[in-house]
Amino acid sequence: MRHPDWDTPERRALRETTRRFTEREILPHLTTWEEEGALPLSLHARAAAAGLLGIGFGEAVGGAGGTPVDTWVVAEEMILAGGSSGLIAGLFTHGIGLPHLVEAGDPDLIARVARPVLAGEAISSLAITEPGAGSDVAGIRTRAIRDGDDYVVTGTKTFITSATRADFLTTAVRTGGDGPGGVSLLLVERDRPGVTVSAPLKKMGWWCSDTGEISFDEVRVPAANLIGAEGSGFGQIMQQFAAERLSLAVQAYATAERCVELAIAHARQRETFGRPIASRQVVRHRIAEMVRQTDVARTYVRAVIDRWLAGDDVIREVAMAKNTAVFACDRVVDDAVQLHGGMGYMRESEVERHYRDSRILGIGGGTNEIMTEVVSRLVLA
Repeated sequence: MRHPDWDTPERRALRETTRRFTEREILPHLTTWEEEGALPLSLHARAAAAGLLGIGFGEAVGGAGGTPVDTWVVAEEMILAGGSSGLIAGLFTHGIGLPHLVEAGDPDLIARVARPVLAGEAISSLAITEPGAGSDVAGIRTRAIRDGDDYVVTGTKTFITSATRADFLTTAVRTGGDGPGGVSLLLVERDRPGVTVSAPLKKMGWWCSDTGEISFDEVRVPAANLIGAEGSGFGQIMQQFAAERLSLAVQAYATAERCVELAIAHARQRETFGRPIASRQVVRHRIAEMVRQTDVARTYVRAVIDRWLAGDDVIREVAMAKNTAVFACDRVVDDAVQLHGGMGYMRESEVERHYRDSRILGIGGGTNEIMTEVVSRLVLA
């Protein structure tokens, strides 16, 4: 099913650019980057030169312009061309690391951070999750105590995407008392004394997206690095949660769509007892169901995105969209592996990577259970 806003001539051209870039600059190296556990900074520079890295950020801050739909068109097409959600997480970490800073509008921070990141010269990451606080942002414990013109930061962050490569960390800190009103956002440069980043954490999937733990031991950070007003961090984070969840939903249905394509191609090529398995009713019906679930997820997620962009209150619908896409993706990638048989279990098979990578989509950005709780609270309020 086509959606007019996602299928304009300009966005078709953007898809073509993205596909060519993926086929030329990513696919020949993706297996190596998976084994190495990280993407090279040079890929960021090449993506910037191709006009892809800064999509969705205004030209006034060093971006390439466009709307959130354009960013998701790029993510979709990279996955459909043979990339992965792990690749998206690693290459576009600034999609969660920069928006708060850009929205706050401080000219100095934009010049020092946003511009080099969007030029592919540096990497920005978002540091919120702690060993004892994930979706419960109001419960973070990393402390930033004001001392003259500085804040002194102490605490630990974990499961931070691109932590081992990041130059800049948009960090949630507690500058005040307990609860949401005491949370602020502070830009912490990776090279400040007292900042320690762990070796890359070993994960089930998203291998090419490095993830690490960050420790702050009395790190002195200029008060000028405050992002927005002190005490406004919780609201800033909540404001960006919808975009992050919708992004993961797009990655989920795009992964499902790619796995449908791979399953169909394999079913047509693979023969058993002298016939392609695509001729077997059990296979045909399974693929039909995979197509149905993928199409429903894509259609619903895009409809919610339209309403979100129009300014509607869609907190409930965003949560439902994420779960709808994640549940569809879980089923479809599992079916794709099954249809590939033994080859689906092999590292050389693309569906094996999607199977591993897709598992995080129901955890990151708010777990399936958190999304269901959001819906239940709003339905039963």
